[in-house]
Amino acid sequence: MKNSIKIGVIIALFSFTSLLSTAQSTNKAESYGSGIRLSIGADAGIPVGSLNSGYDWILGGSVQGDFPVVKDELYATINSGYNNFFSGNNSNGNDLHLIPVKAGLKYFPANRFYIEGEAGVAFLTNKNNIGANKSAAFVYAPQAGVLLNTGGKNYIDAGIRFESNQKFDVYGGTSNFFAIRIAYAFNL
Repeated sequence: MKNSIKIGVIIALFSFTSLLSTAQSTNKAESYGSGIRLSIGADAGIPVGSLNSGYDWILGGSVQGDFPVVKDELYATINSGYNNFFSGNNSNGNDLHLIPVKAGLKYFPANRFYIEGEAGVAFLTNKNNIGANKSAAFVYAPQAGVLLNTGGKNYIDAGIRFESNQKFDVYGGTSNFFAIRIAYAFNL
Protein backbone atom coordinates (compact mmCIF):
# COMPACT_ATOMS: atom_id res chain seq x y z
CA MET A 1 0.00 0.00 0.00
CA LYS A 2 2.89 2.34 0.77
CA ASN A 3 4.17 2.08 -2.82
CA SER A 4 0.74 2.71 -4.32
CA ILE A 5 0.37 5.86 -2.21
CA LYS A 6 3.78 7.10 -3.38
CA ILE A 7 2.92 6.34 -7.02
CA GLY A 8 -0.37 8.24 -6.62
CA VAL A 9 1.43 11.26 -5.15
CA ILE A 10 4.00 11.22 -7.98
CA ILE A 11 1.22 11.13 -10.60
CA ALA A 12 -0.52 14.02 -8.81
CA LEU A 13 2.77 15.99 -8.80
CA PHE A 14 3.16 15.58 -12.57
CA SER A 15 -0.45 16.63 -13.13
CA PHE A 16 0.08 19.64 -10.89
CA THR A 17 3.21 20.61 -12.84
CA SER A 18 1.17 20.76 -16.04
CA LEU A 19 -1.37 23.02 -14.29
CA LEU A 20 1.45 25.35 -13.25
CA SER A 21 2.81 25.61 -16.80
CA THR A 22 -0.69 26.47 -18.06
CA ALA A 23 -1.07 29.16 -15.40
CA GLN A 24 2.26 30.76 -16.31
CA SER A 25 1.29 31.18 -19.95
CA THR A 26 -1.83 33.23 -19.24
CA ASN A 27 -2.21 37.01 -19.38
CA LYS A 28 -0.85 38.85 -16.31
CA ALA A 29 -3.52 41.54 -16.64
CA GLU A 30 -6.32 39.26 -15.38
CA SER A 31 -7.17 40.10 -11.79
CA TYR A 32 -7.75 37.45 -9.15
CA GLY A 33 -9.66 39.60 -6.76
CA SER A 34 -8.68 42.34 -4.43
CA GLY A 35 -9.02 42.28 -0.72
CA ILE A 36 -8.71 39.47 1.75
CA ARG A 37 -8.92 35.91 0.42
CA LEU A 38 -9.75 32.91 2.64
CA SER A 39 -9.18 29.28 1.74
CA ILE A 40 -10.14 25.97 3.33
CA GLY A 41 -8.36 22.90 2.06
CA ALA A 42 -7.24 19.32 2.35
CA ASP A 43 -3.58 18.32 2.57
CA ALA A 44 -2.11 14.95 1.59
CA GLY A 45 1.50 13.90 1.36
CA ILE A 46 4.38 11.56 1.99
CA PRO A 47 7.08 11.76 4.66
CA VAL A 48 10.72 11.94 3.56
CA GLY A 49 14.02 11.41 5.32
CA SER A 50 14.07 9.69 8.71
CA LEU A 51 10.31 10.20 9.13
CA ASN A 52 9.73 7.91 6.13
CA SER A 53 10.87 4.84 8.10
CA GLY A 54 8.09 5.10 10.69
CA TYR A 55 5.21 6.77 8.87
CA ASP A 56 3.55 5.96 5.56
CA TRP A 57 1.52 9.03 4.59
CA ILE A 58 0.00 12.29 5.81
CA LEU A 59 -3.54 13.58 5.70
CA GLY A 60 -4.78 16.87 7.08
CA GLY A 61 -6.59 20.10 6.55
CA SER A 62 -5.86 23.80 6.79
CA VAL A 63 -7.40 27.25 6.80
CA GLN A 64 -5.49 30.18 5.31
CA GLY A 65 -5.99 33.92 5.06
CA ASP A 66 -4.27 35.98 2.33
CA PHE A 67 -4.00 39.72 3.03
CA PRO A 68 -2.99 42.02 0.14
CA VAL A 69 0.25 43.96 0.48
CA VAL A 70 0.69 44.83 -3.22
CA LYS A 71 -2.52 44.34 -5.27
CA ASP A 72 -2.52 41.11 -7.29
CA GLU A 73 1.19 40.52 -6.61
CA LEU A 74 2.08 40.13 -2.93
CA TYR A 75 0.02 38.83 -0.02
CA ALA A 76 0.82 38.25 3.64
CA THR A 77 -0.50 34.86 4.77
CA ILE A 78 -1.64 33.25 8.01
CA ASN A 79 -2.20 29.49 7.99
CA SER A 80 -3.20 26.90 10.57
CA GLY A 81 -4.37 23.33 10.32
CA TYR A 82 -3.95 19.77 11.41
CA ASN A 83 -1.70 17.01 10.03
CA ASN A 84 -1.97 13.33 10.90
CA PHE A 85 1.06 11.18 10.07
CA PHE A 86 -0.18 7.59 9.77
CA SER A 87 2.15 5.09 11.43
CA GLY A 88 3.76 2.38 9.36
CA ASN A 89 5.12 -1.07 10.06
CA ASN A 90 8.41 0.21 11.50
CA SER A 91 6.92 2.59 14.07
CA ASN A 92 5.59 2.19 17.59
CA GLY A 93 2.02 2.07 16.25
CA ASN A 94 1.16 5.64 17.21
CA ASP A 95 0.23 8.25 14.65
CA LEU A 96 1.91 11.66 14.84
CA HIS A 97 -0.51 14.60 15.31
CA LEU A 98 0.71 18.13 14.47
CA ILE A 99 -1.01 21.51 14.52
CA PRO A 100 1.11 23.95 12.49
CA VAL A 101 0.58 27.71 12.86
CA LYS A 102 2.45 29.67 10.18
CA ALA A 103 2.74 33.13 8.67
CA GLY A 104 4.45 34.15 5.46
CA LEU A 105 4.35 35.79 2.05
CA LYS A 106 2.68 34.71 -1.21
CA TYR A 107 4.06 36.27 -4.41
CA PHE A 108 2.45 36.06 -7.87
CA PRO A 109 5.25 36.38 -10.50
CA ALA A 110 2.76 35.39 -13.25
CA ASN A 111 -1.00 35.43 -13.50
CA ARG A 112 -2.52 32.91 -11.06
CA PHE A 113 0.86 31.19 -10.41
CA TYR A 114 2.40 31.84 -6.99
CA ILE A 115 5.37 31.02 -4.82
CA GLU A 116 4.94 31.13 -1.08
CA GLY A 117 7.12 30.87 1.98
CA GLU A 118 5.82 30.40 5.50
CA ALA A 119 7.37 29.85 8.93
CA GLY A 120 6.01 29.39 12.41
CA VAL A 121 5.55 26.77 15.09
CA ALA A 122 4.14 23.24 15.00
CA PHE A 123 2.50 21.82 18.11
CA LEU A 124 2.73 18.09 18.79
CA THR A 125 -0.56 17.05 20.38
CA ASN A 126 0.40 13.50 21.33
CA LYS A 127 3.89 14.03 22.76
CA ASN A 128 3.56 11.36 25.46
CA ASN A 129 2.29 8.66 23.07
CA ILE A 130 5.32 8.87 20.80
CA GLY A 131 7.95 9.50 23.49
CA ALA A 132 8.91 13.05 22.49
CA ASN A 133 10.26 15.49 25.05
CA LYS A 134 9.12 18.72 23.34
CA SER A 135 5.60 19.71 22.32
CA ALA A 136 6.47 22.60 19.98
CA ALA A 137 9.05 23.09 17.23
CA PHE A 138 9.96 25.57 14.51
CA VAL A 139 8.35 24.83 11.11
CA TYR A 140 8.98 26.27 7.65
CA ALA A 141 7.25 25.52 4.36
CA PRO A 142 8.10 26.75 0.84
CA GLN A 143 5.26 26.20 -1.64
CA ALA A 144 4.35 26.79 -5.29
CA GLY A 145 0.82 26.79 -6.60
CA VAL A 146 -1.87 28.10 -8.87
CA LEU A 147 -5.28 29.75 -8.45
CA LEU A 148 -7.91 28.34 -10.80
CA ASN A 149 -10.95 30.59 -11.16
CA THR A 150 -14.27 28.78 -10.68
CA GLY A 151 -16.37 31.88 -11.31
CA GLY A 152 -16.65 35.30 -9.73
CA LYS A 153 -14.34 35.66 -6.75
CA ASN A 154 -14.08 31.91 -6.09
CA TYR A 155 -11.02 29.77 -6.80
CA ILE A 156 -9.44 26.39 -6.43
CA ASP A 157 -6.04 26.96 -4.80
CA ALA A 158 -3.78 24.03 -5.72
CA GLY A 159 -0.29 23.96 -4.26
CA ILE A 160 2.63 21.66 -3.61
CA ARG A 161 4.95 22.21 -0.68
CA PHE A 162 7.88 20.89 1.28
CA GLU A 163 7.40 21.25 5.03
CA SER A 164 10.02 20.74 7.71
CA ASN A 165 9.49 20.62 11.47
CA GLN A 166 12.52 20.80 13.73
CA LYS A 167 13.16 18.08 16.30
CA PHE A 168 10.51 17.18 18.87
CA ASP A 169 12.99 14.88 20.58
CA VAL A 170 16.67 15.48 21.34
CA TYR A 171 17.51 12.09 19.81
CA GLY A 172 15.08 12.29 16.90
CA GLY A 173 15.29 13.90 13.50
CA THR A 174 13.32 16.56 11.72
CA SER A 175 9.83 15.79 10.45
CA ASN A 176 10.01 16.50 6.72
CA PHE A 177 7.36 15.83 4.10
CA PHE A 178 6.07 16.77 0.66
CA ALA A 179 2.37 17.58 0.42
CA ILE A 180 -0.30 18.70 -2.00
CA ARG A 181 -2.92 21.20 -0.81
CA ILE A 182 -6.21 21.54 -2.69
CA ALA A 183 -8.36 24.31 -1.26
CA TYR A 184 -11.53 26.24 -1.97
CA ALA A 185 -10.65 29.95 -1.89
CA PHE A 186 -12.90 32.98 -1.96
CA ASN A 187 -12.49 36.74 -1.68
CA LEU A 188 -14.29 38.63 1.06
